[in-house]
Amino acid sequence: MTNWMPNPANLTRPAYLSLAEQFARAIESGELPIGTRLMPHRKLADLLGLSVQTVSRAYDELIRRGLIAGEVGRGSFVLGPGAEARQPYLPERPGEIVDLSILKPVVEAVHLDRMRQGFAWLAENLAAPSALSFRPNMVMPYHREVAANWLIRQGVPAEEQGIALTNGATPAITAAVMSVAPPGSGIAAEMLTHHTLMPLCSYLGLHLEGVAMDASGMLPAALHEAARKGMIRAVYLQPNVINPLAMIMPTDRRSELVEVCHRHDLAIIENDILNVMIPDRAPPFAALAPERTLHICGFTKITVPGMRMAYLHAPTRHATAMANRHLVANWMATPPMADLLSHWVSDGTVTDLAAWQARAMAERHDVAADVLGAAMPHCHRNSLHLWLRLPDGWTEESFAAQARLRGVAVASGSAFRASDRWRQESIRIALGSTRTEELRHGLAAVAAMLLNAPEPLLPNI
Repeated sequence: MTNWMPNPANLTRPAYLSLAEQFARAIESGELPIGTRLMPHRKLADLLGLSVQTVSRAYDELIRRGLIAGEVGRGSFVLGPGAEARQPYLPERPGEIVDLSILKPVVEAVHLDRMRQGFAWLAENLAAPSALSFRPNMVMPYHREVAANWLIRQGVPAEEQGIALTNGATPAITAAVMSVAPPGSGIAAEMLTHHTLMPLCSYLGLHLEGVAMDASGMLPAALHEAARKGMIRAVYLQPNVINPLAMIMPTDRRSELVEVCHRHDLAIIENDILNVMIPDRAPPFAALAPERTLHICGFTKITVPGMRMAYLHAPTRHATAMANRHLVANWMATPPMADLLSHWVSDGTVTDLAAWQARAMAERHDVAADVLGAAMPHCHRNSLHLWLRLPDGWTEESFAAQARLRGVAVASGSAFRASDRWRQESIRIALGSTRTEELRHGLAAVAAMLLNAPEPLLPNI
C-alpha cells in the first residue's frame, strides 16, 4: 500500500477524471512505482470525501489507459507509464486471446487526448441547430461546404448539393447501393470485397456478382462479361489499400474499368475510406468518371475510432436518389459529430492524425516483416492489415480454428469472398488492433503454424 495521497484541493469537475489525472501524473513521475497497490475504493472515497462511485470511475479510467490493473480479491496495482501501457483501452479479453481479426487503427493516448480536446471545443462552440434541429437542411449546409472543399483537395470534383454526411462508411455504402441498384438488379464487385456488401445485397434483394481479379484488382474483361448479361447496374470498388489484398489499383487498370462502365452505363461506387492516409494513392475514380461515381471518404480508420463519420458524394444524376435514400435510412448524421469533423478538417487535425496513422502502420509492417520473414505477403506499407495466402493443405477454417487454440484470432478469407470460383485459401491479419508486443506474439504463433503441416483438430475428452 502506498502513502501517496491525491490532493482533494486540486479536484475539479468531473471529479473522477481529475482524480484519475492526479494518479496518472504520480505514476509518470515515479511517486507511484510499478507494482504499488492502491487504496481500496471505499477507503480512498472516505479520505477524499467523495462517493465510492467517483473513485471507482477514476480507477476504471486508469485501467482503460493501461496504467493500473485490478485483480479480484487483491486490489488495484500500478502497471507503469511506458508507451505500451499508455493505450486508452485494454484488449477486449486481456490475457485470453490476441485479436488480430478486427480491423482497427493503431490508437494511443494521443487519440484520447485529441478526442477530449475536440469535445471541449464542441462544448464551447456547439451551435443551437446542431443541438435542437430535426431538419437536416438547417444543420448540414456549412458541413457540406467544408466537405466539398476537402474532397476537391483530394482530387474529387465535388459539389455541395451532391454531398451527404453519414455516420461512418457503412451507412454511406448502404445509401450508395440503394441509390444506383433497384431491387432485383445486380451489383458487381471484386471476388474479394467488403465483408458487409454480401449481406447488404441479400437484404436489399440484389444480386451480387463476384468478378475475377488479379493482383491489380478487378479484371476489365471479366466485368464486361458480367455486365453483358444485363443485370448489373453498378460496380463496387475499393481501389486504395482498404481492399482485402491491401494494394493500390494502378491508374491504367482504373481507366480500363471506366471504359467498361461507360460502355454498359454502370454506376461506380468507390470506397476510399483511407484517403489521405495513403500518400501515394492514384487518382480516384471520381476524377476519371465524375458523371457516374459515388465516392465515399471516411474518417474513422484514419483519425479516431469514435469519429464515426464519412462523406458520400454523388454526381448530379444520382444526387437526389442518394439524398432520399440516406434520409429514409439514416435521416442525417449526428450533428455535433458533424460539427467536430468540420472543425478537425478545417484546423488540420484530420491531416495530422492520418499522417500519424500512416507512420504507425509502416512501423507495424516492419514488425510483421521481422516476425513472418519469408512468409510476409506483399501489401501496401500503410495498410491496416495483411492478406496472407495459406500453404497447400490448410483451409481457412482449420487455420483460424487452430490459431484460436493458440490464443490468436485471425479472419477467414471466406468473410470477404463474393465468389468461390477462384478460391485461394487465405486469412486476413489486422495489424492495428492490439499492442505491439501482443501483435508480435500473435504473428509468431501464425508464423509457427505456417511452418508446420496441417493437422486435423481432435475432439477434447
